[in-house]
Amino acid sequence: MPSSPLVLESAHIVCKRAANMSLTQGFFCINKHKPWIETTYHGIVTENDDKVLLDPPLIALDKDAPLRYAESFEVTLTEEGEICGFRIHGQNVPFEAVVLDKSTGEGVIRAKDKLDCELQKEHTFTIQAYDCGEGPDGTNMKKSHKATVHIQVNDINEYSPVFKEKSYKATVIEGKKYDSILKVEAVDADCSFQFSQICNYEIVTPDVPFTIDKDGFIKNTEKLSYGKEHMYKLTVTAYDCGKNRASEDVLVKISVKPTCKPSWQGFNKRIEYEPGTGSLALFPSMHLETCDEPITSIRASIELETNHIGKGCDRDTYSEKSLHKLCGASSGTVELLPAPSSSANWTVGLPTDNGHDSDQVFEFNGTQAIKVPDGMVSTSLKEPFTISVWMRHGPGAHEKETILCNSDKTEMNRHHYSLYVHNCRLILLLRQDPSEAENYKPAEFHWKLNQVCDKEWHHFVLNVEFPTVSLFVDGSAFEPFLVTEDYPLHASKIETQLTIGACWQENSGHDNDTETVSEPTSGGSGRMAQFFRGSLAGLMVRSGKLENKKVIDCLYTCKEGLDVQLPEEVASAFNPNQSSLTVEGDDIDAFDKVMQHISYLNSRQFPTPGIRHLRISTTVKCFSEESCVTVPDAEGYVMVLQPEEPKISLSGIDHFARSAAEFESQEGVKLFPELRIVSTITREVEADTESEAAEGADDDPTVQETVVSEEIMHNLDTCEVTVVGDELDGEHESLEVDMSQLQQHGMEMSSSNLGLVITGVNTMANYEQVLHLIRYKNWHTEALFDRKFKLVCSELNGRYISNDFKVEVNVIHTASPVEHANNAMVQPNFINPIHHASVDLSGHNLVNAHQASVVPSAATIVIVVCVSFLVFMIILGVFRIRAAHQRTMRDQENGKENEMDWDDSALTITVNPMETYEDQHSSEEEEEEEEESEDGEEEDDITSAESESSEDEEGGEPEDQQGASRQQQLEWDDSTLTY
Repeated sequence: MPSSPLVLESAHIVCKRAANMSLTQGFFCINKHKPWIETTYHGIVTENDDKVLLDPPLIALDKDAPLRYAESFEVTLTEEGEICGFRIHGQNVPFEAVVLDKSTGEGVIRAKDKLDCELQKEHTFTIQAYDCGEGPDGTNMKKSHKATVHIQVNDINEYSPVFKEKSYKATVIEGKKYDSILKVEAVDADCSFQFSQICNYEIVTPDVPFTIDKDGFIKNTEKLSYGKEHMYKLTVTAYDCGKNRASEDVLVKISVKPTCKPSWQGFNKRIEYEPGTGSLALFPSMHLETCDEPITSIRASIELETNHIGKGCDRDTYSEKSLHKLCGASSGTVELLPAPSSSANWTVGLPTDNGHDSDQVFEFNGTQAIKVPDGMVSTSLKEPFTISVWMRHGPGAHEKETILCNSDKTEMNRHHYSLYVHNCRLILLLRQDPSEAENYKPAEFHWKLNQVCDKEWHHFVLNVEFPTVSLFVDGSAFEPFLVTEDYPLHASKIETQLTIGACWQENSGHDNDTETVSEPTSGGSGRMAQFFRGSLAGLMVRSGKLENKKVIDCLYTCKEGLDVQLPEEVASAFNPNQSSLTVEGDDIDAFDKVMQHISYLNSRQFPTPGIRHLRISTTVKCFSEESCVTVPDAEGYVMVLQPEEPKISLSGIDHFARSAAEFESQEGVKLFPELRIVSTITREVEADTESEAAEGADDDPTVQETVVSEEIMHNLDTCEVTVVGDELDGEHESLEVDMSQLQQHGMEMSSSNLGLVITGVNTMANYEQVLHLIRYKNWHTEALFDRKFKLVCSELNGRYISNDFKVEVNVIHTASPVEHANNAMVQPNFINPIHHASVDLSGHNLVNAHQASVVPSAATIVIVVCVSFLVFMIILGVFRIRAAHQRTMRDQENGKENEMDWDDSALTITVNPMETYEDQHSSEEEEEEEEESEDGEEEDDITSAESESSEDEEGGEPEDQQGASRQQQLEWDDSTLTY
């Protein structure tokens, strides 16, 4: 029987019972409808959670869902109306949809893995719902439409703020309050606005004058001072809006810069100069700070202050006469203020600066004056002449102050010519000699100059070629502003007196500017007037020729000064003495380079040590005059270090003997035949190699340097030979030198009864050559046994002085045969005359006498002995008197010198052979000598030219090794004598 379908229609559900099924077995429904879901869903999920909160909730509805009938009958429900699942569409969707209740269609969306908001904070995908299909096997499954799902991933505060920089730096200028100095910035890796935002910054370092706002801007709370703190170090942290603190705090350095002050920067105030090293850059790293002000031009003046060194700067300190020759002046120059010496002693009483490092200057305090010896200057006012002088003079009083004056020596007060200072004026008085025409002629030349009374050293040169007088001050020419005239002087035979520092005049009370004849006064005496107050040096008078400009500039030019090699784009100017330099330019960079090339140079071999102050004065012009900067003066100093001073050593034969005939000859005796002049310096040097240094360290670790002596060459300017003991007697002795040789070397010689002085700048070799030619002559040697001399040489006008080299020369007298009236006194004919070859007395060497071969009788021997003894006693008495005189001289000269050289090339000595024989064999003479010693006489006092060798044997003072090795005694052959 076919089954009859039972149709249950309720809520559009159609169910059928199968034909082979009983009623109790149930019904099945037809899957007629699709599930239904919302079209759009919005969800939220947290990073650390997998459950998504959807709005609206995820629910799928299906119309095929069966009705539930009453309990009166049982209906088996089919699955066609149930929701079996949801499907998500999209690539790499990290979510899944799960059905919670099939019958109700309720489901959820959840994350399959842990979500990361920082990687993706929003997800969008589609979803569909599926029902369970028809029948038991779920065929004909239907699906809903696709719905869009938007899910937002909520952030958690998992990251802390991190600063963008490892550290922060800033520079501020002191004294200024800033609105913002710098900004620090931190970032947060969280994805949400709340947790990724930095809500606060904080300065961790306590008690600092800074604050920071929420945006990270740091500013100072008070004005900063560079003197208080050069740099501040702050520790800063940050907080995000979730109150997480930065993982690491950051360091902030804030430097405080001094207020920008325009100035020269980058140079050392102390600059050391090593003598002999050439040019030294003074400002190698210097630059001008203008504080970014636009500059249109710069002008800088660099001044090297050297007015405290010598006569205004470092110059060669040779005598003024030598300097004139070095500068090319011709002969005829007379130095009126020489350094005191035996031949130029008129400046002995004047106070000096006592400085050997710099120039020799003389001080005049208004009470001293000196007379120049007669004949030193023979200036004729009719021919050209030059007066040059170094002068330092203050304002002084209003009286006349005389530098140089030539006035009448007696009776009158006429000033023939004079150079004086009056009210800051330099005045030359030049009165003409008598002439036929008694007309007015120029007599006084006036110059009004600041240099006359500014208390600084200045060099004055007056070229006088009447009626024209030219004045040069520090190399610059000046014309007189006033010339007055006067009558020529009246004819007179009165001698004149040349004085320095005042004017000589008769003590009569008359005006010394007139030529009125002074009234004779009984017992009247001359006096000085118009005294000078100041310092003078190098006063020279040169007759017959004027100084040219080249020589004048040479005399004034310094040996030290500023030097620079300037590029073309920068202008510059030097002053005449190179002690100041002016630099101008408009480019700051180029200007700095020029300043860096300015150097100090001192060309002296032995510079004057000490400080030279430096000053840089700068003027700057700007585009805006109102805001133009002012550059203060920069000051420093050059320290010239002490030069290695030379040691001048004189050596040679210092003790020798010559025959009287040589002293009396036309040539005389050479005093310094083997003189040697050597100059050395001592310096410390390091070890040559590292190995030597290492070896030295092993032996003595404290030894780092070695002292060595090194010979150097330099000039001498004076050598003075003085007599030790009695002065030279001009009637019978003199010191002479070949004048042609002196002139050939450009040297000069002055002599007196005290010795002689050779002057002139020249090499040590030339001085040696000239000194070898000095000869001592004595044409009255009967009473002379020895003479002593001392030689001293110097450099730079006495700055470096040699040792005192003393020479003692002995006179060897030749004993002549004595004619006796008594035949008994005559030498017996059986004794052969003693013949001598050229006897070498060098080093006290005596050649043995020839031996006699004749045998004398005993009576003859007794006679000869008696006569010889008598002669011996007479000579002995005379020699003792002379020896006493010599001993007194030796005590004054502190003994003999070390070496002795004997030259007897022209010497013939007659030796009594009995002296040696009697000294060795005669007991009678020994008894006589004992008697003489009892009378208070000493054998050591027997000294004479004839007995030099015996004196050396008895005196006991050793001679040099060469002489000692050659020393011999005269021997008498007594083998044939009978007693």
